[in-house]
Amino acid sequence: MRYKDYDIIDFLSDEFFIQWVKMPDKNTRHFWEKWMQQHPEKRETVLEAASIIRSVKYAHSFEVSDEIYVESFENIIKAGNQKKTGDEPKMGSWFSFFPLRKIAAIAILCFCGWMVHHHMIEGVEPIKPVVAEEITVFRSVPPGKRSVITLADSSRVYLNSGSEIEYPKAFSQGDRWVRLKGEAFFEVRKNGYPFSVFARSTEIKVLGTSFNVKEGHTNLSIALLSGKVQVNDQKGNQVQLNPAEMLAIEEDGKFSKTGFDPLEVTGWKDKILVFRSASFNEVKAKIENWYGIDLELEGKVSENWKYSGIYKDENLENVLRGICITSGWQYKIANRNITLYNPK
Repeated sequence: MRYKDYDIIDFLSDEFFIQWVKMPDKNTRHFWEKWMQQHPEKRETVLEAASIIRSVKYAHSFEVSDEIYVESFENIIKAGNQKKTGDEPKMGSWFSFFPLRKIAAIAILCFCGWMVHHHMIEGVEPIKPVVAEEITVFRSVPPGKRSVITLADSSRVYLNSGSEIEYPKAFSQGDRWVRLKGEAFFEVRKNGYPFSVFARSTEIKVLGTSFNVKEGHTNLSIALLSGKVQVNDQKGNQVQLNPAEMLAIEEDGKFSKTGFDPLEVTGWKDKILVFRSASFNEVKAKIENWYGIDLELEGKVSENWKYSGIYKDENLENVLRGICITSGWQYKIANRNITLYNPK
């Protein structure tokens, strides 16, 4: 069976795949990176299988003697080759759904389970069962808040308001990754192994660098401050970024590379709120997310209305005053609901 026909169970029993997940080397890493680029439709299945493999830690292994193992396996093979007799079910049709390799694996697992039970009831010290170590961490930040997270490799992640992140509690050798929803600024520590950020079906791969990732309503943007970044999208495209470059990927897969204003894009991590010729909808979205409030407008705003301003760790009322002074508006506050209106 070819890898493109694999399901999760097949990946979990494939030695070459397990080697890549547990102990990646140059060959396995190169093969699976190329393979996923050619088969993006399998990316979610591969990541799920890899996550299962990473999450399992064996406290103590249970060893079956060679003699018992061979005898058990021979009995399984003989059972599979027995001729159909009487009212027995048709083995051909049954085996078409359950390949012999998987039946054997299930039978051996059941046998091992019986051996564990047998040892326990005979008074022998029980063998500790396989335990799954919960290594995946989920963090979310509500609107109006921001957070700084230090990962196991000492890399730092600044998580913006209304964002979520998933990452391993401890990185296995050569495997550093996070999954992001929202916006975050990354300061990745260089240790010789790649670091991947997964966001909106896109992989951002780096070694040691600082960059911002923002998942918007209709696009994904990656802005690079230092180092180098390689972006792999779900269609197999690869784009490399140099410092001071920003890549925007639209929902339809189209992408564009431009320059960017570092203060406007990454100032949020230093509590700097920046508006650069922003429309009312952009101002509204930023303020609501920044302070965790609801902002409404009474009346209409001109299509040409734009606002620019920079606020360093300012409270909500000072920002509202700044907007109203330049626009001739006024504001009123009721709990966490803010209304802007034109008094004229």
